[in-house]
Amino acid sequence: MNKLELLKTFIRVTELSSFTQAGESLGLPRSTVSEQVQALEALLGARLLHRTTRKVQVTQDGLVLYERSKNLLSHMDELEGLFRQTGAVLAGRLRVDMPSILARKVFMPQLPEFIARHPQIELEISSTDRRVDLVREGFDCVLRVGAQPDQSIVARPIGQVRMINCVSAGYVREYGIPQTLEDLATHRLVHYVSVLGSRSEGFEYQLNGKHRQVAMVGGITVNNVECYSAACAAGLGIVQVPHMGARDLLASGEWISVLPDHVPAPMEVSLLYAQQQHMPERLRVFMQWLEALFQAYAQEA
Repeated sequence: MNKLELLKTFIRVTELSSFTQAGESLGLPRSTVSEQVQALEALLGARLLHRTTRKVQVTQDGLVLYERSKNLLSHMDELEGLFRQTGAVLAGRLRVDMPSILARKVFMPQLPEFIARHPQIELEISSTDRRVDLVREGFDCVLRVGAQPDQSIVARPIGQVRMINCVSAGYVREYGIPQTLEDLATHRLVHYVSVLGSRSEGFEYQLNGKHRQVAMVGGITVNNVECYSAACAAGLGIVQVPHMGARDLLASGEWISVLPDHVPAPMEVSLLYAQQQHMPERLRVFMQWLEALFQAYAQEA
């Protein structure tokens, strides 16, 4: 049995504290994951994990092996590329997460180009609006809009998205178009929160470079971008969205931009990845491609 594969399996179990979740992330049955960890323990003559009915916990020996294995696998990726000639084939798996709107509008339409250039790179693509745990969930990189609070993760800024306020044509027919901040008292807002139960800041805008907000009524609160857009389309209120995601709806007349002088601050877009001494060449190439793709699209927005 391949020793490197055993180490990779052990690393995923350690990071997720679960044989089942490790199996799901590796595409292996739970029984296979358990057998591989047992085989590694037998090979090394050491107990690496404490197993109970409720959780899996790394032992002191396992912790030492985990740290050294991470470094070893990083060095292996480096060695794979050390003698690689320019234009040689890149191979391996990459696990990526990004917001659904960027996946749909920017990434997926251009993905055939990347696959044609690097057919032996296997991509696992997650598209979600929640903040994934990059390390625990085994992502190689994450494209994220907004601030990145986790200081243990490398956040490489790649640009900004311009924000606008929008309503649907149906909303305008019923409520009209707000012309001033004072007009918001007679209008409705679709509230967006990352976690249901938390409080929305209301209508957000900038004044002299400072963040401001106006409390507004609204009959609906959502925590999902698709629902947010659908609520706007249904005429349920004002939404505050990136221009790049709304421009087709604006061009068709389905959505209308309002209060252009009172918009939220632009949102930072970053590529997140775990701190590592040696980045795999396939990841470096992929992130360069993704950054160039986003910047080209953002310039058009």
